Amino acid sequence: MKKGIAFGDSIIKGVVLDKSGSEGIHYSAIEDNFAEQCSRRLGLAIDNYGRFGCTVTVGEKILNRHLDQIVHSDYTFLEYGGNDCDFKWADIGCDPDARHEPNTDLRTFSLTYKALIDKVRNLGSRPVMFSLIPLVSDRYFAHVTRDMDREGRNNVLKWLGGDTEGINNWHEIYNLQIFKLGLALNVPVIDVTTAFLSKKCFQDYMCADGIHPNEKGHGLIADTVCDLFKGRRFK
Repeated sequence: MKKGIAFGDSIIKGVVLDKSGSEGIHYSAIEDNFAEQCSRRLGLAIDNYGRFGCTVTVGEKILNRHLDQIVHSDYTFLEYGGNDCDFKWADIGCDPDARHEPNTDLRTFSLTYKALIDKVRNLGSRPVMFSLIPLVSDRYFAHVTRDMDREGRNNVLKWLGGDTEGINNWHEIYNLQIFKLGLALNVPVIDVTTAFLSKKCFQDYMCADGIHPNEKGHGLIADTVCDLFKGRRFK
């Protein structure tokens, strides 16, 4: 049986929004996440080291603790960017006119991601990247401003240019960078972006927070991955 190892954030970990309401929000990791489904359907044993909130710089530290496993893995799956391009929304809500930077600037994101890919290759494993899942902008805006008063929400909206769709801008920049890295480094990128956007209502595949895929979304990712592997693209 071929082996794989996965690093990334809450999406590859299988985290979904369990509950959202007057009692607050609650996340949980589903057992039958897309990595587990792929493992079962492809006969590919996958060790999953995804972590909630993980950026590529934190991911580098996690990956370095598992070098011995990477050596024995046919594939190393890398899924970063969603938290890297995110902002400290509470700070924006307090002062929209100040300078605000994403969690990981684009240059650091690119250089660190490249370093991870080089390290994986030097260890004899094949790196495979994931593109970003599209945001549901209105849901995500409501999610990140849920604890703000009206002034805070209006400040965030002002910073976004007056439209919640502005929340997608940095997300798309980082997503494009993932595809650029894949092309430049000859690393396959599993295009889950298109898989979601090709659906008539991709929002049905997303949690209420607008950023995490739900159980149905994990099934869609699994289908996308399995179709590519069965098509021998990554053999």
